[in-house]
Amino acid sequence: AYVATLFHPEALQHQLALPVFKDVLLNLGWFFIPFAMIVIVGSANAVNLTDGLDGLAIMPVMIASVSLGVIAYAVGRVDFTEYLDVHYVPGTGEILIFVAGLVGGGLGFLWYNAPPAAVFMGDTGSLALGGALGAIAVVTKHEIVLAIIGGLFVVEALSVIIQVLYFKRTGKRVFLMAPIHHHYEKKGWSEPQIVIRFWIVALILALIGLATLKVR
Repeated sequence: AYVATLFHPEALQHQLALPVFKDVLLNLGWFFIPFAMIVIVGSANAVNLTDGLDGLAIMPVMIASVSLGVIAYAVGRVDFTEYLDVHYVPGTGEILIFVAGLVGGGLGFLWYNAPPAAVFMGDTGSLALGGALGAIAVVTKHEIVLAIIGGLFVVEALSVIIQVLYFKRTGKRVFLMAPIHHHYEKKGWSEPQIVIRFWIVALILALIGLATLKVR
C-alpha cells in the first residue's frame, strides 16, 4: 500500500478522489496508507470469496482489469485528464501492459476453468488477482470506483459478513447459504445460470464505473 502511494505526485499522495464530483479530493493524511491497505486486502478477499463455482471469478476479474486498465491509461495522459476533468497521475499508462498480462493469463486459465473445470484458481490465484485489482485502484486513485466496477465482489463479501453477523446475533440466516452465489444454488439456479448471470452483472457494473470518468 505504501509503495502504491509512491506513484502519486506529492500533491496527490494522501488524497482520496471522489467519482462524479468535479475536482473533489479528500485529504486523508497518513490515514490514506491504512485505507489503501484495506482496499487491497479487501479486494483480495472479496475475489477469493467469489471463487466458488467453475469460471465464476475469472471473467469478472478480467472485466474489472480491463476497466481499470482504461482508467489507468486515461489518468496517465495529460490530454485525457484535461478532457475528462480528472486528476493526472504520471506513469499509470504503463499499467495497461500489466492489465494485458492479467487478461491474457485469465483467458488461458478460463479455457481450462470453464465447467467442468480441469484446473482451479485456489487461494493463491484469487488472492493475487484481487490484490492486483486493489493495487491498480490505489495507484490510479480510483479506490471508490473499484467498489462500483468490482461491485459483484463487494456483494459477495457483504453477503458473508451479513450472514455471519446476523447469525451470531439472532441464530438465524439471512441467506440460504453464503457467499451469495451459493444462495442462488440453493434457490435452484443451475451453475451455468449463476455464472453467466454474474458475468452479465459484472459487465454492467464495469460500464457504470467507466461512465464515472465522464459523468462529472
